[in-house]
Amino acid sequence: MNDWPDDGGYGRGSANSQPEGPRRMSHVQRPQVPQQPPRRNDGQGYNPNFTQAQNQGYDSGYSSGQVYGGPQGGPRGGAQGGGRGTVPPQYTPQGPGRPAPDWRKRIKVGSIVLVVGVLAWGIGTYAWAGSQMRNEVDLSKVIERPEEGDCTTYLIVGSDSREGMSAEEKKKLHTGSAEGKRTDSMMILAACSSGNTMVSLPRDSWVTIPNFVGSESGKSYPARGGSKLNAAYAMDGPELLVRTVEFNTGLRIDHYAEIGFAGFANIVDALGGVELNIEKGFKDKKSGADFQAGTQTLNGEQALAFVRTRYAFAESDLQRTKNQQKFLSALANQAATPGTILNPFALYPTLGAGLDTLIVDKDMSLYDLGKMFFAMKGVSGGEGKSMNMPIAGSAPQGSLKWDMPKVKQLVEQIRNDEPVTVTSNR
Repeated sequence: MNDWPDDGGYGRGSANSQPEGPRRMSHVQRPQVPQQPPRRNDGQGYNPNFTQAQNQGYDSGYSSGQVYGGPQGGPRGGAQGGGRGTVPPQYTPQGPGRPAPDWRKRIKVGSIVLVVGVLAWGIGTYAWAGSQMRNEVDLSKVIERPEEGDCTTYLIVGSDSREGMSAEEKKKLHTGSAEGKRTDSMMILAACSSGNTMVSLPRDSWVTIPNFVGSESGKSYPARGGSKLNAAYAMDGPELLVRTVEFNTGLRIDHYAEIGFAGFANIVDALGGVELNIEKGFKDKKSGADFQAGTQTLNGEQALAFVRTRYAFAESDLQRTKNQQKFLSALANQAATPGTILNPFALYPTLGAGLDTLIVDKDMSLYDLGKMFFAMKGVSGGEGKSMNMPIAGSAPQGSLKWDMPKVKQLVEQIRNDEPVTVTSNR
């Protein structure tokens, strides 16, 4: 329908020079937009900002940035509209969008959990190992003891105990089947700030077994002169051995550690063997030793044969003590490392291999045991010295007589934490 006049009014070629007055235009009624139900804006279509008042009447959408007559679900109040002037949230097929995970926080929390777990496992391992130590030797029963010195002293004993060994193991390790146990090796380890010293005590040393009180019987026994050192252990065990060493040297023993055949071999195997340089090859049918000269890795069976061999040497007992010192230093050098002592995964199998035959005094802790191994490692690393007890000559029954002036000087230097200058002549 044309609302303009047919005569072409002002502005359309009219002959009339005056403009016409205002004319009323016919009102054009726009179609009514159907009412839209309130939509949700919480992921399920409901918009909490939508009110009934906002839903009444006609909204042209001007000044709001909305496009009139937009499709359903579009910018006009739909699920993507989010209300006037808002930025529509992004959606995924699984539901409303979520912030990306904070991987740095997750890694940090995971690391903390891992560290706590390892610490708990390590503490548990050390607690278990400490509870498994056989603290059986009561040094408080030792009478007439010397005064304490400035160094920490250990009496380290290797016994020929076959406790817990099967017939097959005894045959394999060439231990025989003798009942009971005797001392197969003895040495004093002095851990001093001036340097560590390891002194081997030949088991055939000619000494005096002093008067003592039986550790089990409680009876008093008189002194017994002219005996071999290993007889003290056979008579009344570790307490009398400590008493005899203290009586003949004048040096107080702070801790006692003893290990049997099986435990010794098992510890070596748990470490994966011990590397040792054997200067001269030797054989011994009784111990099972059969070694070539050179650097080689000894397993448990070979290690036990190495430290027990005596009949292959001219000075059987003295050479054996030297081999024992050499091997124990190499063992400590490999075992007493942070990678073993501070690592439960390495310490657990090592201790578990020898705890069943490791006997210590009642005051010795796992920490003290670790200090003992580190002191032995210091000797092998050149931070101390190893030697035999100074020998003056032979004594009855094929025994060895100590050089007492040198022994007294050696003990005095250890007691006062002085560098040891005494040397052994054999």
